[in-house]
Amino acid sequence: MFSQLTLHERLLKAVAELKFVEPTPVQAAAIPLALAGRDLRVTAQTGSGKTAAFVLPMLNRLVDLQGPRVEIRALILLPTRELAQQTLKQVQLFAQFTYIKAGLVTGGEDFKEQAAMLRKVPDVLIGTPGRLLEQLNAGNLDLSHVQVLVLDEADRMLDMGFAEDMERLCKECANRQQTLLFSATTGGAALRDMIGKVLNDPEHLMLNRVSQLAEGTRQQIITADHDQHKEQIVQWLLSNETFKKAIIFTNTRTMADRIYGHLVAKEVKAFVLHGDKDQKDRKQAIERFKEGGSKVLVATDVAARGLDIDGLDLVINFDMPRSGDEYVHRIGRTGRAGGEGLAISLITHNDWNLMSSIERYLKQQFERRVIKEVKGTYGGPKKVKASGKAAGVKKKKTTDKKGGDKKVAAKRKPAAKAPRNAPLASADGMAPLKKRAPAAE
Repeated sequence: MFSQLTLHERLLKAVAELKFVEPTPVQAAAIPLALAGRDLRVTAQTGSGKTAAFVLPMLNRLVDLQGPRVEIRALILLPTRELAQQTLKQVQLFAQFTYIKAGLVTGGEDFKEQAAMLRKVPDVLIGTPGRLLEQLNAGNLDLSHVQVLVLDEADRMLDMGFAEDMERLCKECANRQQTLLFSATTGGAALRDMIGKVLNDPEHLMLNRVSQLAEGTRQQIITADHDQHKEQIVQWLLSNETFKKAIIFTNTRTMADRIYGHLVAKEVKAFVLHGDKDQKDRKQAIERFKEGGSKVLVATDVAARGLDIDGLDLVINFDMPRSGDEYVHRIGRTGRAGGEGLAISLITHNDWNLMSSIERYLKQQFERRVIKEVKGTYGGPKKVKASGKAAGVKKKKTTDKKGGDKKVAAKRKPAAKAPRNAPLASADGMAPLKKRAPAAE
């Protein structure tokens, strides 16, 4: 029960107002340790309630601050505008019965208006690394009095190339008393390096191993012959699947616009969201999608983090994401907070190896699905039987008494063992495979 946590009565009043009764596993594990002042490194799946797990202890530290507001006391770093805006709303809801004020600094908003907001000195500042550094370099931002630093979706920020920006901002918070780092994936070497630099004797909490992520979501693949075939499958799914809301993910803005155009031509109510859209259009698309103005959102990975939309129960990967972590974040938009969802990935022959590597990463096997109405010719890689020659069979010819060729039963000779470092055989067993040059990005 939240009432059993040693939170300030004003925060417990807000929790009750929001009808939160039982803390989620990540909240139950992280909040007591954070209240005790420990640095934390927490891995928990999307939709698990990790925002409240760092916001509530952070606010608890600030709730009894006395005197005029002259210093920023807490900083929350996030990778995207959408996630930052969503986190601001959460902070405001939990702080509604306190005097704590929060501010937002992200790209896509008026720089001078943000500078004016910073002069009012919010207690909690929420922002993305790039714009925060711009305000810092302009002399509009003082982080020397920050007590609590939160790095949310730290792995994503590193993936986006914010490592140096994050380190600089962490150094600006040199007098902090606590650092909390949350992510939905375990990340890689870059994340481990960041943890070593910014956390002080942290408690490590792994609420979900990779193989347990998205347990409430059915994961399917449907094979396709080419992109045009994928578009036909998408049309069939949107016409025949039962869903409240769906997101279609692509890897490029061009493909997102193309799919959106085809949907509109078929009179499907849809919105498109990607990096070329200005902030006003992005806000409008997300708000209308949340409100039910359309059932379909076509998006690049700009929407893969931070979107928490009620009723989103279908994710379609038109393009397979480029990494296992990105796949986890995409399908994490559905099946949130214990709900059920369906994630479908469309796979051509170019996608198969990437899909297989993601299966291995997740230690799962996706369900194979065939839709007879839009079935294509590609069904995955075929196992090619070795030819007689490849199997070590040698045929002899002899000449009969009349001078004609006569077939003699083939003699099978035992296959020689290949040297340990011999090149691999090709799929037909005839010739060694050459190393393929890396594809240009």
